[in-house]
Amino acid sequence: MNRTKSKSRTRRAVLPNGFTLMELLIVMAIITILMLLAIPSFSALKKRGNHLSAIKSIQAIQEAETMYSSNYPTYGYACSLPALGGESSAGAPSPTAAQFLKADITSGFKDGYIFAITNCTKVSASGTDRITSYTITAVPQTIGKTGDSGYCADDSSIKSDPAGGTNCTQLVQ
Repeated sequence: MNRTKSKSRTRRAVLPNGFTLMELLIVMAIITILMLLAIPSFSALKKRGNHLSAIKSIQAIQEAETMYSSNYPTYGYACSLPALGGESSAGAPSPTAAQFLKADITSGFKDGYIFAITNCTKVSASGTDRITSYTITAVPQTIGKTGDSGYCADDSSIKSDPAGGTNCTQLVQ
């Protein structure tokens, strides 16, 4: 009998090498809960970033329109985004490529919004068309996902449409 006692005393307790299934399931459940909390706030942050980018892009287009009308007074304002853009490597600025805006805005798509210059008013004098007014529009590519509000601007103010369209009635601060 003494021999069996001495054998059992010399045995070491076996320690597990790793995690149990229950521990792994608990860790996975905690990670899943954290992800479910983080995803909606990430989406809201992305929409907020798109909103701010749209307003800043509209302001950049307004500034480019002012510079365009100063540099090309016989043309007035530009009635297209590509006319405000252009690359300096393509040569000197011209009324069709004034090089005032970067390509990301002149493409018409930036940070979840679609940009356009519309409602151009022309005045013809001496055989030349002069644009005297314009409207800049920025609408979300997917309402509710890339943005919630649409924006409109002229040479003086920016207004918004909470429904995401171009029926802009609320002044943006």
